[in-house]
Amino acid sequence: MREIALLKAAWRDPVEVAAAGADAPWAMAFLSDGSGARGRWSYVMADPARTLEVGPDDPREPFRAMRELLGPTEAPAAEGPPFQGGIAGLLCYELGARLEGVGHPVHPDWPLAACALYDSVLAFDHERREVTAVGRGADAAAARRRAEAALARLREAPARPAPDLERPLTPAFEAITSGEAYEAAVAAVVERIAAGEIFQANAARAWGGRMAAGARPFDLVERLWRTSPAPFAAYLRLPGRAVASNSPERFVFVSNDGALRVETRPIKGTRPRGADPTEDEALRQELVACEKDRAENLMIVDLMRNDLSRVCPPGAVGVSELFAIETFANVHHLVSTVTGRLAPGMTAVDLLEAAFPPGSITGAPKIQAIKVIADYEGPRGPYCGSLFWAGFGGGCDSSVLIRTVGFVEEDGGWRYEARAGAGLVADSDPVLERLETEAKIDALRRAFLGAAA
Repeated sequence: MREIALLKAAWRDPVEVAAAGADAPWAMAFLSDGSGARGRWSYVMADPARTLEVGPDDPREPFRAMRELLGPTEAPAAEGPPFQGGIAGLLCYELGARLEGVGHPVHPDWPLAACALYDSVLAFDHERREVTAVGRGADAAAARRRAEAALARLREAPARPAPDLERPLTPAFEAITSGEAYEAAVAAVVERIAAGEIFQANAARAWGGRMAAGARPFDLVERLWRTSPAPFAAYLRLPGRAVASNSPERFVFVSNDGALRVETRPIKGTRPRGADPTEDEALRQELVACEKDRAENLMIVDLMRNDLSRVCPPGAVGVSELFAIETFANVHHLVSTVTGRLAPGMTAVDLLEAAFPPGSITGAPKIQAIKVIADYEGPRGPYCGSLFWAGFGGGCDSSVLIRTVGFVEEDGGWRYEARAGAGLVADSDPVLERLETEAKIDALRRAFLGAAA
């Protein structure tokens, strides 16, 4: 059993601290919006003890390798943050096809999984406005050294001026999938739903471009956090690649208190924000009352109940909240909450494996929906995968990678791709589904283009 050290420090802006080391390989940050229990904590990590990257041709089983990297559960410090060190990283969408034994094209730029073992963490408590530096080591002295190294990163991060929100980060934010092509794909999927092949599928379209000279992926993270913060915003820098996410959606969570409580919060149902308070409330009420969106949400709730039941005792899985409305800078969402507790012998990594890929961005039945999606989209890479942490103490939290951009370093700059999708059911209208994707991508589009949006 390793020792743990906790050192307290005065509050600093987590984005400012993350920005200082954002270009180093394996720099990672979970940058919450500070709202409520789900948004209370942000984390910044660097300099991992070990790393793991599993490519499409790697014969290793990714989740088994993750369990070995994390090691046995260790008791957390009662007064510490939920994440006190452990593994954290990226699960790409195509990993789901391997898990389910589905033939699926692989992404040329991205691994199936990439994560690292972090034995020091900076944890930012938005509620108490304080920072905890966490260190783990073979003895108390080693643990303290690692906590002090994290504290040094906090203190040495230079103050940053307010970002220039008007400066374009890209010359052009262009549709890779045209509106016409997307509408045709929606119509084809609806036909397959009518034929009884599936009940629901999440079909996405892509946008992309190149970053402006001198712009870096973390610039987008910082801009989004300032203009449209989200509870599951996150960033990961890999060698030659980066992921910037402004996700509002929790994938799976496990409590760090020994009770091993489990939660997932699928999003299904979206409306854009209104131009004024009256229109905004009308759109919100329209979403509340929409039978199509409620039916779609309920299908994914049932799917997630099934996924959680793989690792929870019989009768332990339930729905604590159905059809709640959550409002963000550019959209209203319909969100439900499915809960449970891990069965004896099950771990957070087992839960990630049982539920991946997220049901809200595949469909029902999940395996067939994955096959249908592959007929109309190329490989998704990070999009619709997950950024996650799984702690030494048994806890876990993770996002669904929507509102997410994948960056690839190329010719001295950065090429990027972003996607937005819509859940399709039997009565989906191709034009309305296209408009939904445009509402969902709008915050990213405006963040990239600045004054040119």
